[in-house]
Amino acid sequence: MNYTDYIMEETKKLLAVPSPSGFTRHAAEFVKKELEEMGYAPVITGKGAVLADLGGEDAGNGILLAAHMDTLGAMVTQIKSDGRLKLTNIGGMNPNNAEAENCRVYTRDGRSYEATFQLADASIHVNGSYDDTKRSYDSMEAVLDELVHTKEDVEKLGIMTGDFVCFDPRTVITESGFIKSRFLDDKFSSCILLGYAKYLKEENVNPKRRVYIMLTSYEEVGHGGAASVPEGVTEMISVDMGCVGEGLACDETMVSICAKDSAGPYDYDVVSELIRLAKEKKLDFAVDVYPHYSSDVDVALRAGYDVKHGLIGPGVYASHGYERSHRKGAENTFELIRAYLG
Repeated sequence: MNYTDYIMEETKKLLAVPSPSGFTRHAAEFVKKELEEMGYAPVITGKGAVLADLGGEDAGNGILLAAHMDTLGAMVTQIKSDGRLKLTNIGGMNPNNAEAENCRVYTRDGRSYEATFQLADASIHVNGSYDDTKRSYDSMEAVLDELVHTKEDVEKLGIMTGDFVCFDPRTVITESGFIKSRFLDDKFSSCILLGYAKYLKEENVNPKRRVYIMLTSYEEVGHGGAASVPEGVTEMISVDMGCVGEGLACDETMVSICAKDSAGPYDYDVVSELIRLAKEKKLDFAVDVYPHYSSDVDVALRAGYDVKHGLIGPGVYASHGYERSHRKGAENTFELIRAYLG
C-alpha cells in the first residue's frame, strides 16, 4: 500500500474534526477508532490524549512517538450588548491572520452556530480608522450568522461565556502534492503516526524496541506531553511540524530534524543518529534550530521524565496561520521513522 496516500487522506479527514486545546474529544474518538480498526487497543488518557502500544520487543527500552491533535482556536469571553461575541484565544491563534475567517461556536448542550471573526465595525466604507486599527481580541468580534441584535437574543440560542470557537481549516490538496490548511500543526504528523501504525500491522513488522504512539490534547497551551509516558520508555520523539522560514534550511518537501528549540538542545545521540540515517537512506532532510518553538517532549522533560528526546517533522510553512506542506514531507518523515525504529 502507498502509505503516503493514506496519510494525505487521513489528514484531510482529521482536519475536518474541530479540536482546539480542551475540545479534542471528537478528534480523540476519531483517532481511537482508526487505531482499533487496524487491530490495536488504544486508550484515551485522563487528559484526553490517545495512547497506543504498537508492539515490539524490549519493553524495558521502549520509545514513545508523540504528535498532537489539538489545535489553535478561541473561546467566548463576553456576549456584547449588540449580540456580537468577544473572544479570547486558545494557543497562539493570531487575530491578524484570523480576520474575516469563518468559524463555528459550539455550545455546552451540543448545538453549534456559524459566525465570522471580524474587526468591530468592519465596513471600510463606514469605518475611517479601518486601516489604522490594531487587530487584537479587544478590537475584533465574532459575528453570528443568526438574527440576533441583543445579548438576550444570543443567550436564547444557548450560547454562553466559555463556549469553544473553532475556525474553518480551509483544507486544499493540490494536484502538485501540496496540502494547504489551518492546523497542519500537528494533524499532518498525527496522521503520519497513524500511517506508521498501519504499516507495522499490515507488513507484520515487529520492531526491536517496544513502540508507543501518543496523540496529545494540550500541546498548543503548553502541557500536552506532561503525563502518561508508559513505564519502560527510555526515549521520546516528538513528531511535530518542521519549521520553514527565513534563515532555515527546510522546505515543505523535507523532513526536518531539530537540533535545538527555545527550550534548548535535543539529545545529542538521538539527533546524530537521525542525521546519520537520513543520509544513509538518501532522504531529503534539513537540520535546523527553531527560534520560537517548543514541543511535547520538552514538556515531558520538564515534568520529570528521564528520557532521551528528539524532534522531527515535515516542513510546514506559515505556522499558526494558513499553513502549507507537501506529500514528500510526509513521505520523508515516514521513512525516517521507519529507518530509526528498524
